Amino acid sequence: MHNKHIIDVQSLTTEYIRSIFKLTQEIHSEEKSPLYKGFFSDKIIATVFYEPSTRTRLSFESAIYRLGGNIITVENASESSSTTKGETLSDTIKTISSYADAIILRHSDDDAAIIASSVSSVPIINAGAGKAEHPTQALLDGYTIYEHFGTIENIHVTMVGDLLRGRTIYSLVYLLAKFSGNTFTFVSSVNFKMRDELRSFLIQHNISFEEKECLDEETLQKTDVLYATRIQKERCGDDKVCLASVSTCVIDESVLQKLNPKAVIMHPLPRVDEISLIVDADPRAIYFKQVKNGVYVRMAILMKLKENKI
Repeated sequence: MHNKHIIDVQSLTTEYIRSIFKLTQEIHSEEKSPLYKGFFSDKIIATVFYEPSTRTRLSFESAIYRLGGNIITVENASESSSTTKGETLSDTIKTISSYADAIILRHSDDDAAIIASSVSSVPIINAGAGKAEHPTQALLDGYTIYEHFGTIENIHVTMVGDLLRGRTIYSLVYLLAKFSGNTFTFVSSVNFKMRDELRSFLIQHNISFEEKECLDEETLQKTDVLYATRIQKERCGDDKVCLASVSTCVIDESVLQKLNPKAVIMHPLPRVDEISLIVDADPRAIYFKQVKNGVYVRMAILMKLKENKI
């Protein structure tokens, strides 16, 4: 397996992204076929998670099993690994890279994936690093948009929630910014506005965007993708305002009534109080389709990694 890491979205080319979408479509169409079984029969993949995860960890492990691969895993690594003895992340990664052909890493530090890739002898796949990036989530989000609309260009995306700490927001914006005609509206209360680095990126690349504090009817009518996120309380630190906050822009029945009939509602999950349960029955709600797509996209990522095409 070629030593090529997946650390952030910005290092991915549009050619690579489109190739992932194409391969994902092929895998999806062969869902009930053993076509890809055995692809990874000679590979051992390590899943190393310092933060809790349901969808990312299990979808990666499902993808590995579907490809016939083998898994070694460290769950809750901050408490169940030698980290508790004072071992550095670098030493942990050097050790695990002696046992596995690739490492899927989730960590609470923003720069963890970068540090890991600098010392690992095998590919590192960033499965979420602090509030920085979550590239494989962006790929499955992008694929879900592509699958629904048949394109990933000229889409208006409205992002709602914790824009300050939500890493999925950043990764998806960076991905969509690589394709022409995509525009954005960012909706959040004043304490959860996006970081200056993203705002500067959008301005520098002449990407049209606006910021608002509420989901008004004008925004909802022009929205193609309504992308919601929860308050990231695990990243609030000592911020009492953040810790005490609930979503101020709840997607409920009143939002559904005003939302563009052709729009879709997405969420990286888990949700807390930002999407009412009643929304689940609306055909525009496709967040559980996102979940299912996660397996196929991550199969494609692993297959491309083995083929040395990134």
